[in-house]
Amino acid sequence: MDHVDDVSQLRNRVRVLEERISGLRASRRILMNLIAAQEREKRARIARLEQENTRLQQQSTRYAKAVLERNIRIIRLEESIRRTEEDIS
Repeated sequence: MDHVDDVSQLRNRVRVLEERISGLRASRRILMNLIAAQEREKRARIARLEQENTRLQQQSTRYAKAVLERNIRIIRLEESIRRTEEDIS
């Protein structure tokens, strides 16, 4: 009888271990799916930030050009006023 009990206990132990392995496999699949989802979200966030960065750089470039053009216009007007004052004098 002792041998039959040992075999029964071993079979029971194998069954428990197989169930644990099955549970671990399911947990691993869930974790891998979560990691993949996080990676997709991260890539999407990076893409949005890169687009926003590009947009802001373009906006900054346009603003800098506008300021430069206005400064050139101011300098030309000041030069024109200076010449006019010199002609009057």
